[in-house]
Amino acid sequence: MKIEIVCSDSKSEKAIQIILDTCKTGEIGDGKIFVYSIEEAIRIRTSESGDSVI
Repeated sequence: MKIEIVCSDSKSEKAIQIILDTCKTGEIGDGKIFVYSIEEAIRIRTSESGDSVI
């Protein structure tokens, strides 16, 4: 299973904590969290860009 979440920087720590609280079993195979930057987000329908499209 793969889950992808895109959120603003200000919400990233909260998102990580929610994932850990929800998914952690303590067993091998719990998975990993990768955090990386998104350079830009654009809503195709309206051509809006930036945090407002997230």
